[in-house]
Amino acid sequence: MLRITDLTKIFNSTVRAVDGLNLEVASGEVYTMLGANGAGKTTTINLILNFIEPTSGEIWVNDINVVKNPLDAKRNLAYVSENVMLYENLNAYQNLGFFAELAGKKQIRFDEMNQILNRVGLTKEQCHRKLKTYSKGMRQKCGIAIAILKQAKLILLDEPTSGLDPKSGKEFLDLLCEFREEGKTVFMTTHDIFRARAIADKIGIMNDGKLLREITRSEIESINLEKIYIEYIDQKTAA
Repeated sequence: MLRITDLTKIFNSTVRAVDGLNLEVASGEVYTMLGANGAGKTTTINLILNFIEPTSGEIWVNDINVVKNPLDAKRNLAYVSENVMLYENLNAYQNLGFFAELAGKKQIRFDEMNQILNRVGLTKEQCHRKLKTYSKGMRQKCGIAIAILKQAKLILLDEPTSGLDPKSGKEFLDLLCEFREEGKTVFMTTHDIFRARAIADKIGIMNDGKLLREITRSEIESINLEKIYIEYIDQKTAA
């Protein structure tokens, strides 16, 4: 579903934000990228979204080249950022209706919107409120509802658990499990080692733009992930 080959992004001729990245995420897999601030995680997501063009390398989404066919690629993916940017003076229903039209759904039933919003944990009372009254966790839920509405095959999540309380965090992990069961692919960046360990089929550790190690589900269950992560991140300090 997601294939990245020799991906490099250089800023200002010298800064290698992403340096020779190679990875593959199959349908129905949850891939979690761990890394400190500045590791290159968000730049990688921006490259997948074609917000910026790579210096070299290729990105494929559902066998579609992202650089050559960006619009076709974007029809197969949805994106939820750390700080979800939606229309603050609209309520959840109105936001969903607007983004449904952008996604090409000319008509969406009210009961369909209710079903999706309830699925992500928003009550009817909350859905009637304007988003400017929402907490960060509620905004995240609304953003994920839009991703569900789009029926995207690939869901990109940039630090989605940042600022979530334990209950919202548990609900979020349950949603990711549902996505996996539905055959959706999830690529998520995070600092949250605990939730990465709980949900990921593969974990990548990124530092200085490079993918230093990939860890499979079977390995995750038998290693001290926190210790290994800190060792790799400390390599930069030691250097």
